Amino acid sequence: MVDDTLLADAAAADESALEADDETRELMVDAAGNGQRLDRFLAGAVAEFSRSYLQQLIEAGLLTRNGQPCSKAATKLRAGDRLALVLRATAQSQAFVAQDIPLDIVHEDAHLVIINKPAGMVVHPAAGNWSGTLLNALLHRYAEAAQVPRAGIVHRLDKDTSGLMVVARDRSTMDQLVQQIAAREVGREYWAIGQGHWKRGSEQACSVDAAIGRDPRNRLRMAVVDLAHQSGKTARTDITLVGNSTTGGAPACWVQCKLHTGRTHQIRVHMQHLGHPLLGDATYGGAQAWGMQRQALHAFRLSLRHPVTGQPLQCVAPLPADMHDALQAMGLPPQAPAFFPVQP
Repeated sequence: MVDDTLLADAAAADESALEADDETRELMVDAAGNGQRLDRFLAGAVAEFSRSYLQQLIEAGLLTRNGQPCSKAATKLRAGDRLALVLRATAQSQAFVAQDIPLDIVHEDAHLVIINKPAGMVVHPAAGNWSGTLLNALLHRYAEAAQVPRAGIVHRLDKDTSGLMVVARDRSTMDQLVQQIAAREVGREYWAIGQGHWKRGSEQACSVDAAIGRDPRNRLRMAVVDLAHQSGKTARTDITLVGNSTTGGAPACWVQCKLHTGRTHQIRVHMQHLGHPLLGDATYGGAQAWGMQRQALHAFRLSLRHPVTGQPLQCVAPLPADMHDALQAMGLPPQAPAFFPVQP
């Protein structure tokens, strides 16, 4: 969720930057501050900024205590301590700032917008990606986005997954979209390219009903888990074979995936579980082949009931260039109407 205090801190930092360089606040710890944590004392003494933001400044080495650097927020103060704090915009405090980043808008109305996210774009600001995200772009394009939690983002795609996302433009629409997603009333379909020819013989489609949880051997990955012994959540993906590669090179299969749940890395994990990790998905054992330098996964169709009008809404996003080129090289016809639906 967007932290409103960080939004306010970022705005204050932007305004002060227009007037001057860094500002230094000098403070004296009084008797009431004796024994207090450093960050708690500052939160009361510099009340216009959030405690979270002040902790960032401390950790960044922007505070001295009695002339000596002090970078631990939990430091216990003594009456008479002299503090000097440099107020500077940190990467995190600027995370929720509007940025002029182009967006591929597939549908837009007064209540919601559907975006075709490119591969490489992060959805939410986080460590290592405090700027250049979809959230930053939404804050620039829609003035009202700052008043909506997470700028209206109700679901996510991994950084290197491309395709369609729906975003709410007001709180009421956001609440209704969240309810639809929770009730599994939002249809989400993906194109994916897996490593190896399809292993299920004449069975052209399957439903993978396998719970997903944190991989106990690698905390950066998810894995299929047994809920009787490990924590996790139920997950189901319907997977249909479109075609196998027919030309020379690494064997691969093109599949269509339909989500019934929305777990972290769900399609990537379920495809690995079937023995077909996605091309380019190094996290789950997928090799770089057919020019794919990122996981070969694209959210091509999104369907839902419009939260305000009640009318069905369906959008389709064409294959991105890297997946299109990969399929052509594999000898598969990515533009054939029988394989790729066209927007009505």
